Amino acid sequence: MASTTTTTILDRCRIAPPLEGAAAAEQTLPVTFFDMPWLHFHPTQRLLFYKFPCSKAHFIDSILPNFKKSLSQTLKHFYPVAGSLFYPLNSDKFPEIRYVPGDSVPVTVAEASEALDLNFLTGDQPRVADDFYAFFSELPPSETSPESEFEKIPLITAQITLFPDAGVCVGFNNHHIVGDASSIVRFIKAWCSVAKFGSDDELLCSSDSLPLYDRSVVSDPSGLLNHIWKQLKSFRIESRPLEFPLNKVRSTFILQKRDIQKLRDFVQAKKPHVTHLSSFTITTAYVWSGLARSAAESGEEVADDEPEYFAFAVDGRSRTDPPVPAAYFGNCVGMGLVESTHAELRGGDGFLAAVELIGDEIANKMNKKEEFLRDAGEWVQTFGRLMAKRLFGVAGSPKFDLYDADFGWGKPEKLEPVSIDGDGSMSLCKSREFEGGLEIGVSLPKKKMDAFANIFIEGLKL
Repeated sequence: MASTTTTTILDRCRIAPPLEGAAAAEQTLPVTFFDMPWLHFHPTQRLLFYKFPCSKAHFIDSILPNFKKSLSQTLKHFYPVAGSLFYPLNSDKFPEIRYVPGDSVPVTVAEASEALDLNFLTGDQPRVADDFYAFFSELPPSETSPESEFEKIPLITAQITLFPDAGVCVGFNNHHIVGDASSIVRFIKAWCSVAKFGSDDELLCSSDSLPLYDRSVVSDPSGLLNHIWKQLKSFRIESRPLEFPLNKVRSTFILQKRDIQKLRDFVQAKKPHVTHLSSFTITTAYVWSGLARSAAESGEEVADDEPEYFAFAVDGRSRTDPPVPAAYFGNCVGMGLVESTHAELRGGDGFLAAVELIGDEIANKMNKKEEFLRDAGEWVQTFGRLMAKRLFGVAGSPKFDLYDADFGWGKPEKLEPVSIDGDGSMSLCKSREFEGGLEIGVSLPKKKMDAFANIFIEGLKL
């Protein structure tokens, strides 16, 4: 992790759920075939910045106690978050998530130095990527005792950082195995509700807010779980650790509703046969093709016939047969993948080509129940093969909005998905400022970012 000299650690503690309800007994959740591809995926980091001027005394005496208490109360309903992944060693057993009474979530409390400007960090302009690593804590190392048949792997950490007289930042770092974006956002919003209202009464009044852990709702008639587990045991895809300095900057780009419609009208005029023109399709195609064009302008040499891949996850809860309930807590996403060439993507019609490829993948595969899981047995091998290729992805979704995650300090000023620094992805969420707009996060070397920013802006003018 990058240097945290820009913050001072005030406290490290662990927060456990009260020993009541389901959290009073040991609980085991088996993994499903939806979880398996994420076993060795890098952790997911999210930062929520809040402009909430307060003194250090008020932070210590009021905000911090409620932050800890509300987490404990929330974990009563989301107990697996406090548990661990138990990864089998030298056995035919499957991995599982296990919670034992007394398990807890590591929480770090920090204070930002005066050198850190909250207004600058929450802006859209290029900011040094390394600077954001002071606001979340690393997952603790895994544990393996000599007599154990399992490696015990922690699932999540939380950090709250005070910007004196300016605001706070809440950082989350979680293993992807604990749940997809739908699940983690559900947990964060539940925590916000408890923190804001002082109890879990509001949470209990809304059945939609409570998680469902029943793994039997995930149908697996073709034995995908066993098939994917065998693949993972034969070769293990490991995420490479980041090397600092990253030599990247983070920038935020906005497509307002009118921008998206302008791009949609352009596609309809040029390619009237393309019918799937959602905001997601338009936006990701615009960014993907823009990045391909920025390669040459930033001095990056890429052969014309070099394959370019775009991968994206799609919530599968309504797309499986039978459907999985919306409240299901865990992973339940399908994988979309499209392929182009560098020459096609960076060419004058690169945006149109990208729109057609992504739109067809969604319309003909992701939105058809009979096709949604057709290639699920090859997910691991496919993405393992592409790790060294020009693979671009997307993190987050406008469907899972964290800009209404209010701990009692108002809505976040900025959401920063830090994980995109290492995996060649863009982030995507609803715009906080513009109704119907989308917010795009990109992390690139400075020279390429400058080229991409110019292409992004000029493309909308044309």
